[in-house]
Amino acid sequence: MSRTLQALEVRSLKKDSISNKVTKVLPVALWLLVWQAAAVWIAQDVLLVGPLKVLGRLLELAGTFSFWSSIVFSLKRILAGLFLALLISVPTACFSYRNRIFSAMLEPVIQFMKATPVASIVILVLIWVNSRNLSVVISFLMVFPVMYSSILEGLENVDGDLLEMAEVYAVGRSKKIRYVYIPELIPFFQNGMTIALGLCFKSGIAAEVIAIPSGSMGEKLYEAKIYLSTPDLFAWTVTIIALAKVFEMFFLFLLRVAARRIEI
Repeated sequence: MSRTLQALEVRSLKKDSISNKVTKVLPVALWLLVWQAAAVWIAQDVLLVGPLKVLGRLLELAGTFSFWSSIVFSLKRILAGLFLALLISVPTACFSYRNRIFSAMLEPVIQFMKATPVASIVILVLIWVNSRNLSVVISFLMVFPVMYSSILEGLENVDGDLLEMAEVYAVGRSKKIRYVYIPELIPFFQNGMTIALGLCFKSGIAAEVIAIPSGSMGEKLYEAKIYLSTPDLFAWTVTIIALAKVFEMFFLFLLRVAARRIEI
């Protein structure tokens, strides 16, 4: 009887997973069909190119050295800005949590960084920073306020009962951080990372389009616009979206692995 129940549970799980996959794939397929139909109806590649032509052009670009060198050029700088923001936002948020005066002094700066348009920041930063490293600074400036706010919010929402229990049982600082603070912070950190990664790539590439550093993905987008090469424009856009999604999945996977290890 138990084996029969287990078999039924396995079958139901498989059906649920299949239905979930179908639910995710069908909308994407539908919009690809709409895109293709719109491209056929307009019949002007300069205005809109279909997904099949974009895929063909993407495969052509993938066979060139400049395609991969541009990806490496931009990724190194965008991810450098991301890691720098993470490295600084964590201790800064922790210090703000402990020191309310510092938190109050920093809040206008955080709000200013969140509200200022990317284009304005790029133009200002270009005065001091070489165009080749501009995306590092811009990625940092976009990611830092998001991660700082997420971590600070997580710290402020740590369960007070757990902290009180830790004090009663004289739990050491390291154990308190591992078993109380970090598990409570992980959901806020994950949400912040999901937002920050999208902003990181968008702002970094936008900075490159404005500054046009040689050998970057932003330069390729700018050239596609100048020469009215719509297939190239779409192909590079798809590449950037795919890279952002891959790194989002990768970082969230690492966070889930870290969370499971902490629970052990």
